[in-house]
Amino acid sequence: MSSGSADISRLLNAWGAGDQTALERLTPLVYDELRRMARRHMRKERPGNTLQTTALVHEAYLRLVDAKSAERKDRAQFFALSSQIMRRILVDAARARASAKRGGGVEHVGHSEAVNLDEIAENSFQKSAQWLALDEALNDLAAIDPRKAQVIELRFFGGLSVEETAEVLKISPQSVMRDWKLARAWLTRELRA
Repeated sequence: MSSGSADISRLLNAWGAGDQTALERLTPLVYDELRRMARRHMRKERPGNTLQTTALVHEAYLRLVDAKSAERKDRAQFFALSSQIMRRILVDAARARASAKRGGGVEHVGHSEAVNLDEIAENSFQKSAQWLALDEALNDLAAIDPRKAQVIELRFFGGLSVEETAEVLKISPQSVMRDWKLARAWLTRELRA
């Protein structure tokens, strides 16, 4: 574990124990990484989205600060939780857009339409229906196999490399690749069903 990771983990533990000054020292250490993560999330958003990267970081950070009981014992857990919160914020925004008007102008993703993870990424999540379908499928995967869902969360949404994901989850890069392939196949099948 690098010195920066050790500092973040130490401050997270102190903050979890009630030391509010630890939060003040933690913020500058994690802010740049949160912005990088938010930019990756926003690249997957539809064009014309009114939510800006900085607003996403600030909203996620506020939710993290308020999440008193959340697991954030180390850097890996903190950033995994951060990515999950950012995804949740964007899903909530997609739901709001979809319900703004009767159907929100969102196309229904029918059973006959073949939608997969690659297409969603390539289309920059232009269709809120696909974004919501992916979120639902990812939640279903998490109920069946939490680690595979975490791999998708960290690689696809968090933008982490195979090696970074392996470090976060404390598994081998080969396990990450195996989980990545199986999870993508499972999600593709679920999105087509």
